[in-house]
Amino acid sequence: MYKLSSENQPRGDQPKAIKELVKGVMENKKHQVLLGVTGSGKTFTMANVIMQTNRPAIILSHNKTLASQLYSEMKMFFPENKVEYFVSHFDYYRPESYLPSKDIYTEKSSKTNWDLEAMRMSAMNSLISRRDTIVISSVAAIYGALNPAEYEESFIYIETKLKLTRENLFRNLVKIGYSKNLMELSPGEFRSKGDSVELFPSWTDDFLVRIDFFDDEIETIAFIDKLNKTIIKKVKNFIIYPASSYTVTNNTIEKATIEIEKELEERLNYFVSENKLLERQRLEDRVKNDIDSLREFGFCSGIENYSRHMDGRQEGEKPYTLIDYLPKDALIFIDESHITIPQFKAMYNGDYQRKRNLVDYGFRLPSALDNRPLKFEEFQEIEQQKIYISATPGEYELDKTNGEIVTQIIRPTGLLDPIIEIKPTERQFEIMFDEIKNQIDNKERTIIITATKRTAEELSRSFRDKKIKSAYIHSEHKTFERNEILRKLRKGIYDVVVGVNLLREGIDLPEVSLIMILEADVNSFARSKNALIQMIGRVARNDHGRAILFADKITDNISETVKDNENKRKIQIEYNEKNNIVPKTIIKPISDPIQGFSDIDKLENLGKIKSKKEKKALIDSLKNEMEIHKNNNDFEKAIELRDLIYELEAEL
Repeated sequence: MYKLSSENQPRGDQPKAIKELVKGVMENKKHQVLLGVTGSGKTFTMANVIMQTNRPAIILSHNKTLASQLYSEMKMFFPENKVEYFVSHFDYYRPESYLPSKDIYTEKSSKTNWDLEAMRMSAMNSLISRRDTIVISSVAAIYGALNPAEYEESFIYIETKLKLTRENLFRNLVKIGYSKNLMELSPGEFRSKGDSVELFPSWTDDFLVRIDFFDDEIETIAFIDKLNKTIIKKVKNFIIYPASSYTVTNNTIEKATIEIEKELEERLNYFVSENKLLERQRLEDRVKNDIDSLREFGFCSGIENYSRHMDGRQEGEKPYTLIDYLPKDALIFIDESHITIPQFKAMYNGDYQRKRNLVDYGFRLPSALDNRPLKFEEFQEIEQQKIYISATPGEYELDKTNGEIVTQIIRPTGLLDPIIEIKPTERQFEIMFDEIKNQIDNKERTIIITATKRTAEELSRSFRDKKIKSAYIHSEHKTFERNEILRKLRKGIYDVVVGVNLLREGIDLPEVSLIMILEADVNSFARSKNALIQMIGRVARNDHGRAILFADKITDNISETVKDNENKRKIQIEYNEKNNIVPKTIIKPISDPIQGFSDIDKLENLGKIKSKKEKKALIDSLKNEMEIHKNNNDFEKAIELRDLIYELEAEL
């Protein structure tokens, strides 16, 4: 049973939206759309729908940053339930590839983040064992995963008074991927101490597990503090989950290697018939080495490329994914669906083209093509009910509901959509300068969207020449640099920030009351109706937000955007007047800078640090800080630090 913890009650359009969505779920509607404007509290609406329907749920997001924000919010809403985080477990990942035109083969290179791997496993474990589970996931949810049945077979169930020798427990632990270590334990390791066995679970670092034996019987099971080695609590039973999300049994390995050998023989014969002897030799050497490793160790580098054989799937059959761990009555929320859905559509083709070269030139067996994300057609066949969330839902979502949508236009704060003004491009710099000066006089901030990186840099430089505190953001800025620039904008250290793709979904800047969009009349994806609505929505958290569109002609996209804006404002104004609501700017705390990076000069000088010793010391310091934030449940800050650490490590 879910228990939602919040001082707030649904307001504005939230009660109506929650009621309609819950009704749709109970009526078994396969698809629903929630059109919620920026700042209308869509996450709180999702939380209430989950609570009232009392079903397991997964929320899919198109990037890790938004996924981490959703995770933090849901953790606060449901502190007594299982809220899990499932994203790619790589800090760094360079996929295996081959470029035939230049005869360049690139080996897969990656660095696994074991904290993320533990969170992935925790998500899988919770979906299997608990119904009060909410998983926040990136697009990693539609990538290949182990067969849930195979994964669950690797669980070890223990309880007090269970007849079991320590030697049998050791063997069972090794079978599911644990290794023995007599010194300091790391995740996925165990050790024997007298009549006790200590285990470091792979899916959490909150505690160690100590299993005490009396003869050949388990006497006690206790959770132990890692540092003090004091007992946190004793339990009567416990499930030991596998040490890895890709742990497979010996029986599965043996069956798989037989099938791999059959496929290898067929492929070698094919290369001989095509007189491709180099490809034949290349493939034979690799696959035979992999088979030897699988039989001896139960693992090999690139084991995921044999997933079809591990899972017992047929050629072309869809892979298992996190979605397969969901109960049949679970709810699937697709956040920012206008971006997430197109991303799902594109993922399979990109993966296939890269692997096709590997297969054709003898680096991989054809079965490697079945280690893949879901095709979009397969995603559409997922039977769980789906709710699409967006301020600008796309044609796909609207087609699925025959245009029927649940609207959330009234914000709990009473805030209106920003006023839109259209100005000619002639003298646009002078207009922008005058507007920014007025903003400064009112102690408010501005953002400007350009069409090119060069324009962003030139504008920012021109503003600085006129003594306006300005900065620009573009793709070459690293994650922590972008975050720091936006933090300084909120603080008033900058008056204006100029960028190309600055205003992605989810960026929250309530101190910004004016956005100016250049080249608004250019017919492009970056100036489509949906793109304009999303950009304008970034100033919807301010009670007098304005948007200025510089254009010499009124395009269809501008016309439709203005019409949409006027309709929403009319509804919002009528509601406020009827309920005596006075809109107020959202007040949101401004987070502290990452330790050691409190001014932009330090950020810009990071690349000048040449000494590996200095960089390693800095990385170690940031890792310690990340652990502190993680232990304090400040997951957004922890993830921000993780991204910073990754970028610094990449420079090494």
